[in-house]
Amino acid sequence: MAFINYRYNYKDFGLLLLRLGIGFMFILHGWPKLTGGQEKWIQIGQTMELLGISFAPVFWGFMAGFAEVVGGALIMLGLFWRISCLLLVVTMLVATLRHVTAGDGFGGYSHSLEAGILFFALLFIGPGKYSFDKAFFTSKRDRRLY
Repeated sequence: MAFINYRYNYKDFGLLLLRLGIGFMFILHGWPKLTGGQEKWIQIGQTMELLGISFAPVFWGFMAGFAEVVGGALIMLGLFWRISCLLLVVTMLVATLRHVTAGDGFGGYSHSLEAGILFFALLFIGPGKYSFDKAFFTSKRDRRLY
């Protein structure tokens, strides 16, 4: 019965584990995109045409890899939380759209959709008390909440 009455005393530790795991996976997932060079960036960046944006595919492709690698690192650190989550939400929505319009089926778009949902939820949850955002950006009024 103790497990049923558990008060979630370790939620910040659980959030830290989630941040480290998901952040690391996104660094691994985005690294080939970021280091792929112009050919890879153009290939990825052309996805923006689905949104009516046909200029600068090199920039958009680079930004997709950048968002995943740098965003993943910032998620791990719990630094610039809202910006990182927002960049990753947008990146995952574009990736989902690409897979859906390509006819990849649920198996093709489920990963990016799930990740988008995760980052959207984390945007509201926050990085937790074991984060650089808490250390650097918490006001005295906010400190009593932790």
